[in-house]
Amino acid sequence: MDAGVETAALRAQLRHVYWIGGGSGAGKSVIARRLAARFGLRLYATDDAMADHGRRIRREDSPFLSAFVAMDMDERWVNRSPEVMLETFHWFRGEGFDLIVDDLIRLPPEPGVVAEGFRLLPALVQPLLAVPSRAVWLLPTSAFRRAAFASRGSLWEIAGRTSDPDRALRNLLERDRLFTGCLREETKRLGLRAIDVDATASEDHLVTRVADALGISGRRRAGRS
Repeated sequence: MDAGVETAALRAQLRHVYWIGGGSGAGKSVIARRLAARFGLRLYATDDAMADHGRRIRREDSPFLSAFVAMDMDERWVNRSPEVMLETFHWFRGEGFDLIVDDLIRLPPEPGVVAEGFRLLPALVQPLLAVPSRAVWLLPTSAFRRAAFASRGSLWEIAGRTSDPDRALRNLLERDRLFTGCLREETKRLGLRAIDVDATASEDHLVTRVADALGISGRRRAGRS
């Protein structure tokens, strides 16, 4: 099938999807869960699918994942620079994104789906948007990201399994800061919507802003007249 025709077909199949991407610690999961509950939408969290996708992905299509799996914890998080970690992290490179698309296509089009996660990279999502406003990216400040990780008790979850937790944590936080910067540049270049997230933004306010950005504020919850 011609690539243009195939992309158009995917666009049509994914019209029921609202996409929420963004940096780690931006509150994507909470916002998506609240939107799904408020508007009667199905929730698809890409983080929840990572283990399954890691098993299903073809190794010949995923050189970065294969290299990552072969490393020990220090090789992953201590001995490499944040810049190298950013450039070589498999999910940041889009490996396995086709499995996300496959999952979403299999979901019933009604009542609609909120898909969320850092794996929803702007350059991969943009060609699939029948309506450009159906996607938004949340961009957390460094301080907000660190506070979010600390509040959920996951600040040391990865770093604590290395021989140098302090350095691993610094590397992880800097890598994620760089990733958020890439998202900012990419959404701007592609003309996609992005929302800055800092300590001044309440959760209720963010839910309203994201709903407005996605164009679902006026949507009636499924089952309501």
